[in-house]
Amino acid sequence: MYLNTISPAEGATHAPKRVGRGIGSGMGKTCCRGVKGQKSRAGGFHKVGFEGGQMPLQRRLPKRGFKSTTARFNAQVTLGELNNLPIEEVDILALKQARLVPANAQSVKVILSGSLNKAISLRGIAATKGAKAAIEAAGGKISD
Repeated sequence: MYLNTISPAEGATHAPKRVGRGIGSGMGKTCCRGVKGQKSRAGGFHKVGFEGGQMPLQRRLPKRGFKSTTARFNAQVTLGELNNLPIEEVDILALKQARLVPANAQSVKVILSGSLNKAISLRGIAATKGAKAAIEAAGGKISD
């Protein structure tokens, strides 16, 4: 199969409307545009969403919700993932190299999920209250 041989299924496409081809076609003279008005003129269309001066729908409806601009730079790591790391000193760069967090992550938080069997020290990484207790119980520490 080649790209130049691909064609739509039989009956899937229709011939385009041929306007301005005489009175007998039913689409002559005004070419299906009606008689007068902005939409009958050449270049007479307006911007998307314009409703003829009426307050447009996107302005009539209330704003809703909130979209954080920094959410894509936040990441989280579980205790179970930290337990599988072969290093004791953990910072954001080490987590990026281990591919536990995305490359664009700017802040990382450890959450209490899984178990921790070794002492690790976190540098520049936040932790939830439960995760902090589990890290300190395993002999680790958290520094800013």
